[in-house]
Amino acid sequence: MPILEHLGELRRRIVVSAVAVALGGIAGFVAYDAILDFLVDPYCQLDNRPPGPCTLFITDPLEGFATRIKVASYAGLMLASPVVLFQLWRFVTPGLNPKEKRYAIPFVASSIVLFCFGVVLAKVTFPQALDFLVGVGGDLQPIFSPAKYLRLILLMIVAFGVAFQFPVLLVFLQLAGVLTSRRLASWRRPAVVVIFLVAAVITPSQDPYSLLAMAGPMYLFYETSIVLGRLFKK
Repeated sequence: MPILEHLGELRRRIVVSAVAVALGGIAGFVAYDAILDFLVDPYCQLDNRPPGPCTLFITDPLEGFATRIKVASYAGLMLASPVVLFQLWRFVTPGLNPKEKRYAIPFVASSIVLFCFGVVLAKVTFPQALDFLVGVGGDLQPIFSPAKYLRLILLMIVAFGVAFQFPVLLVFLQLAGVLTSRRLASWRRPAVVVIFLVAAVITPSQDPYSLLAMAGPMYLFYETSIVLGRLFKK
């Protein structure tokens, strides 16, 4: 294609992705109560939360509306992610040879599955992380505002989802010839240290439960990528 046709194709893919995100945001806005209950559930499991109904407290008249917009925005991005990835794949497909096209679908599908796995693990781990963070402060009564509480749990979800793209990146680098399975195998010991350091840096809550929940699977992914690299090489 000429450069102008490439730009026109890119604009069309961006418009479709933006529409998908907007529709996902509308769906998130409508389903706000159910999504909020899902996100607040770890707080409800906290042992020393205030007595009475399990709820967050707002101190600003605009905070409730801002919270709904924020939750709807994150929901829109997550619901639209398959469409966005598909549009990205459709944009690069004309420049791929048949062998590369064959790898594209597994890469996109595995990225979505691993991101969802990261989201689930973040949700499962967050109650223990929250209990640790509250307990380490001593005899204090926790009262959380939606802005700070939701920011923490949403950052946890995003951090786990992005971190679990690690094996996709390693397999891609092996297929591209940048790394080899033999070299990755020789880096096992320093890889353990680096993985734990990276997990400690990107984990928003900085608690040991989240650190282990992220670093453990990442090392398993590291070993899995070595095996997959050897299989693809054959």
